[in-house]
Amino acid sequence: MQTMISKDLTIRTEDMPADMRLLLNQYPREDWEVQPGFKDKTRGWLQAHQNFRKLAEIVRMSTEEYLDKTAEAKDYAAILGYYGRILLGNLHGHHHWEDHSYFPELSAADPRFDRGLEILEKDHEVLNFVLDDFKNAANRTLKLTHLDEAQAYEEAALVLKSAQDIETLLERHLGDEEDLAVPIILHHRLRG
Repeated sequence: MQTMISKDLTIRTEDMPADMRLLLNQYPREDWEVQPGFKDKTRGWLQAHQNFRKLAEIVRMSTEEYLDKTAEAKDYAAILGYYGRILLGNLHGHHHWEDHSYFPELSAADPRFDRGLEILEKDHEVLNFVLDDFKNAANRTLKLTHLDEAQAYEEAALVLKSAQDIETLLERHLGDEEDLAVPIILHHRLRG
C-alpha cells in the first residue's frame, strides 16, 4: 500500500526490484562488517542513516507527547526547533551529496544498477516534498506556541503527519539504498 502525499507523488512501499538485489545475495548485510572492502567511509554513511532514523523518531515522539498533552508547549517547541532543524538540514545535504556525487560514482562502477539508483533519486524527490511540508508545519507550530497554543496544538497534528511520512519514507528508502549501495561498494572496492 502506497501513501499518497500529493497528486503526483507517493511514498514508495514496495521492495526494490529483485534484479537490483543481485549483489546483496553475494554480500549479505550480516557480513558487511567483515568484508575487506568495508571501510570507515561506508561505516560513516550507514551511521548517518541511523542518525536520520533516530532524529525522525525523536521529532515524531515529541510531537505525540505534545498532542497527548504530556509535554509543555515551550518544551515541545525547543525539541521541535532543535531536532527538526538538524533533521531538515542534514537530510537535504546528505541527499544532495548522494544525487550529485555518490550515485554517479556507483553508476560509473556498476551501471547494471542504474535503474535502482533512479528509484532512489525519485525517493529523494518525494522526500524533498515531505520535508517541505514538515518545515512549513513546524515553523507555523513554533510561531503559534508563542501566540496561540490552541492553534499550535492543531498545527502540531500536521507536524505529526509529516513526521510519520518522513519515518515511513526513510524506512523503505534507507534500507533499499543501503542494500543496493553497500554491495556495489564491496564488490568494486570503492570508497577506500
